[in-house]
Amino acid sequence: MAFNLFRRFKENEKKDEILSEKAVLVGAKAKDKYEAIEMVGELLVMDGRVERSYIDEMKKREELLTTYIGNGIAIPHGGSEAKEKIKKSGLAVAQFPEGVDFGSGNKAYIVIGIAAKGNEHLEILSNIASACEDEKRVKKLVESKDPKEILRLLKEGFAK
Repeated sequence: MAFNLFRRFKENEKKDEILSEKAVLVGAKAKDKYEAIEMVGELLVMDGRVERSYIDEMKKREELLTTYIGNGIAIPHGGSEAKEKIKKSGLAVAQFPEGVDFGSGNKAYIVIGIAAKGNEHLEILSNIASACEDEKRVKKLVESKDPKEILRLLKEGFAK
């Protein structure tokens, strides 16, 4: 059974949403990629996914290698040493209509913060890449003013 990015079921546990509407920010502005990372990191903190110190780990990871994956998308996350700062797997999404420079002339318009426990990170990264390869979907993600629509667009992409 494939990992479902939005709903995971465990024995005797209720459905766990990995991305909720409260972790989606539209119309954001950031002076640089580190401020953008702080914004998605803060969404992860507020959603109870990570300890606040995870944000510093996300920024350290970005210093080593950019998390820009193309098509206007960046996926900041902490490195393996940050795993103990993760309370539960989750995503946070911030939309930057004007874009944020992620280096080498790459502008991210959608920044998806990732916190993944265990080995879930590879499948989560794969699902995000799959959902964001469609340029029309990314254009809608960038232009939307509604967190619910962003959530819906991502869910549709992950369901492919």
